[in-house]
Amino acid sequence: MMPEPVILDVDPGYDDAIAMMLACSAPELDVRAVTTVAGNVALEKTTRNALKILSFTKRAKIPVGAGAASPLVRTLRTSEHIHGESGLDGADFPEPAFGPDGRDAVRLMADVVREASEPVTIIPLGPLTNVATFLEEHPCLTQNIRRIVLMGGSVGAGNVTPAAEFNVYVDPEAARIVLESGLPLTMLGLDVTREATVGPEEVERLRSVGRAGEAVAGLATYHYAGAYRRTYGLAAPPIHDPVAVAAVVEPAILETRSLRVDVECEGELTRGETVCDLYGVTGRPPNAEVGMGLDRSAFFEILIRSLEGLGI
Repeated sequence: MMPEPVILDVDPGYDDAIAMMLACSAPELDVRAVTTVAGNVALEKTTRNALKILSFTKRAKIPVGAGAASPLVRTLRTSEHIHGESGLDGADFPEPAFGPDGRDAVRLMADVVREASEPVTIIPLGPLTNVATFLEEHPCLTQNIRRIVLMGGSVGAGNVTPAAEFNVYVDPEAARIVLESGLPLTMLGLDVTREATVGPEEVERLRSVGRAGEAVAGLATYHYAGAYRRTYGLAAPPIHDPVAVAAVVEPAILETRSLRVDVECEGELTRGETVCDLYGVTGRPPNAEVGMGLDRSAFFEILIRSLEGLGI
């Protein structure tokens, strides 16, 4: 079977970095482009971090398009308290061996989707500003998108407010556009990604997988783990974004439900909430497959197996 062509839309960030390493090492995926967005940290930093990760994984041929520096209509909210001032505080990655592509994120997405001989999967791991802009500016290209598999939202509680998950909260208007696009879409929110915790056993296994495993173990235990202990009281940090990549590699690791998901943009207390109609009370048709459960063991097997094949 041929690898599935994918575009990664990222805002690295520790868990974005791990997700990128997984995508670059999984033989089931063909990463055609990486696009960056402001989110965990400002755009200049997310772009630099993406270039660092691709340089470390020896994937300099993957073009990187810098995207939106701010949400569609709002002021940017970042997350340095979790990811540090650089977005990768404490991580020891080499300086980028190459620079960003001359095309911005939306143009790069459009070129990749237009030129692909088969439908492309988009995997957004940050605020959805780039993806929403692409869908608005290039509606004729949506027929060549296989699906969107995003990390964001929540059926239950949020993590940046009591109601909202960070990626959706940063740009709820963009999230609304994506969820109302009519494209096949899988939303993997906190209900699922919080299950992907990296404890001592996982750290030990990762450190046995060469430089790549050491790097992932480090990303999960540097500043990131301490920030999660201080902020959320969690002994082991969850690595949210790699779940979306692993779900493209092997959808069977997920339990999902077809639900109607709407994004609250105006609420004083609920901005960024993904309102999931669990019981069909609105009578509106489902617009997303929503993650409800994760086979945690299978997820880590995919991560370990893929990193073993990275060859660094």
